[in-house]
Amino acid sequence: MIGAIAGDIIGSVYEFNNIKTKSFPLFSPLSRFTDDTVLTVAVANAIISGIPYVDSIRSLGSAYPNAGYGGSFKEWLFTENANPYNSWGNGSAMRVSPVGFAFNTIDEVLKEAMLSAEITHNHPEGIKGAQATALAIYLARKGADRAIIKKEIHDRFNYNLDRGVDEIRVNYTYDVSCQGTVPEAIICFLESRSYEDAIRNAISIGGDSDTLACITGGISEAFYGPLPNDIFKKIEENLPPELMQHVKTFYDRYMNGMYS
Repeated sequence: MIGAIAGDIIGSVYEFNNIKTKSFPLFSPLSRFTDDTVLTVAVANAIISGIPYVDSIRSLGSAYPNAGYGGSFKEWLFTENANPYNSWGNGSAMRVSPVGFAFNTIDEVLKEAMLSAEITHNHPEGIKGAQATALAIYLARKGADRAIIKKEIHDRFNYNLDRGVDEIRVNYTYDVSCQGTVPEAIICFLESRSYEDAIRNAISIGGDSDTLACITGGISEAFYGPLPNDIFKKIEENLPPELMQHVKTFYDRYMNGMYS
């Protein structure tokens, strides 16, 4: 989960200032957490506390009203008794990483990913994007190699993963859909050789950089293990104490206190 948060913070600078290179500073004075982080932590809090995803997301989301939510989500967030709005956007995938880390069977992961998505993103593509992301994280956490992860995601979700980062980078543009974000983020992981390399892949293709790096980052942490200490320290510096406490509680309960 911290891998997803780090990806969000690193990518925040480049979301509306795309770069098409892997050579860039990971952090700058403008790096910040966005809605991707807030909602990821909200999903983690729901799992920790046992409260419904919708209640945790609405509570924590409304506590950070200027995190950069999309228009439809922001309307949903601040409307009483709001219903799902059939979204196929990548918001369902960007927030789902705790599901892949917390649950211990494929069936549980797919079910919980659907439950976390459908409160807003009840379009089939919105659910599919969340499930694919969570499953990739689960498989990576359980020790699957890249080939197995690629095959499982392709066979279950029919995403085209037979492309390379260099090929994608040429014509890729800003895309907030699950179907135009999740496969690319997974490819950025599949073609990487370290956590940092995966994040550089994700940001280098352009597009919705913070969300691409968030999705890639969650999978990459599950595969490569704990983030480098210098990156983790930057996350601690960027997150408010309330959000960091939720993160640490999640890791203590589900990840053997990996960053304690």
